[in-house]
Amino acid sequence: MSQTAQHTDFILPFQIADTAVRGRMVRLSGSIDEILSAHAFPDPLSELVGEATALVAMMGAALKFDGKLIFQAQGDGPASLVVADYSAGGALRATAKAERTDNLPKGAAALLGKGSIVMTIDQGADMDRYQGVTGIEGETLAEAAVSYFKQSEQIPTVIKLAVGRIQEPGQKEQWRAGGIMAQFVPGEGGTRERGEAVLLDSEEQEIWDRSRAFIETTQDDELLDPSIDAETLLYRLFHEDGVRAFDPQPLRAECSCEMEKVSAVLARYSKEELSDMVEDDAINVTCEFCRQTYRFTPEGTPIAS
Repeated sequence: MSQTAQHTDFILPFQIADTAVRGRMVRLSGSIDEILSAHAFPDPLSELVGEATALVAMMGAALKFDGKLIFQAQGDGPASLVVADYSAGGALRATAKAERTDNLPKGAAALLGKGSIVMTIDQGADMDRYQGVTGIEGETLAEAAVSYFKQSEQIPTVIKLAVGRIQEPGQKEQWRAGGIMAQFVPGEGGTRERGEAVLLDSEEQEIWDRSRAFIETTQDDELLDPSIDAETLLYRLFHEDGVRAFDPQPLRAECSCEMEKVSAVLARYSKEELSDMVEDDAINVTCEFCRQTYRFTPEGTPIAS
């Protein structure tokens, strides 16, 4: 049995032979279906949110501390905002805002328009946040993310993302998402110039070019089809050079909202401000991520569900 067979939602880190090419593959089934079903966005927007979730999972899994990675894309297109975040331990959530929901175009460039990508690393209340900002470049979210790494981190990167509905025998149709990314990241002692992971010689350049080319051939069905396990796909791509897969990291849909947090926010408002929020004799607050609704009295007291 493959090491990922027991998981349906996971990150699988890997390394090409003994080179500086390292990567991660993501597979999402139940978690992304839960996230996208809660929102019921039109398909083009659901696909974009799914891609953002797969992307932030692959990037966040590289964090070496307890914290959160937040991906945010905002633009002047029909989809004004897409947000996805990964919390240490594998918790994922995502949401989006759209100026309209009818006749949405497909693809990140058409949906987002001109705007920016913001990556935020939140290490907790007692630590400074790190934030990188770049313009949105490319037609797809994968291309925009590669451009982010080139501009902000100066790390050679390749990314493929896929989102779609899959129906397995005897089961209902559900959303799935998948992705694979690789970077040239020298280990300790590796040369860095102006923050860039420098490809030191022709052999390393050849290894990186070949690895990037193989990943770019990856098809959507290879990333989404549950009958193709992750190790099989890695072998297909890199058997000539050799590939080492590490232990998979489980992922899940999980929101950090809770009644106590919402109650603390409402406590900051005056009685007059609270009265303006009342509808049908109660204050209803719905989480933008998981769509959970919390009910309060007109005075801001929690109402048990």
